[in-house]
Amino acid sequence: MSAETVIAVAATVIALGSLWVSWAQTRATRLHNRQSVRPLLQIRRIRQDDGVGLKLVNAGLGPAVVTRTVVRLDGAAAGEWNREVKGAIFAPGLRPKTYSLRAGSVVLAGQETFLVLLDRSGSTGPDRLQEFWHLIDRRLVIEVEYESLYGGEGFCVSSATPGGS
Repeated sequence: MSAETVIAVAATVIALGSLWVSWAQTRATRLHNRQSVRPLLQIRRIRQDDGVGLKLVNAGLGPAVVTRTVVRLDGAAAGEWNREVKGAIFAPGLRPKTYSLRAGSVVLAGQETFLVLLDRSGSTGPDRLQEFWHLIDRRLVIEVEYESLYGGEGFCVSSATPGGS
């Protein structure tokens, strides 16, 4: 084997190694960029003396783009989290504060908002708060499907209790 052949083989091996390193570095950079804008939605149950509700929190680093919502009452699908479904779920005379989520809605990083809140304002007494807590804790499930700005991840968060409904 001549010296020129050895040099050519060595140059080819070095070039292939450099190509692999560049590819791996590009892949790691893309993953880092996606993680740097990853949203992390959580639905928290809030039960305090002055009110009860479900709070949506984006604890991630980037905005969450809502792609779909699903509401279930006693295990049966009731529709999306919008005005019509809310009217069908809550008892007449019960007017909790609500926040609708439609496809395309954006939840900014660090944003916190109540999906539903019943507070002691007006004539809401402790018994009504207890009934409402039972509704949102045991019977009502809100699922929110979302993605980052990059799209296509299919993240999902649910108000269902782990191991529960």
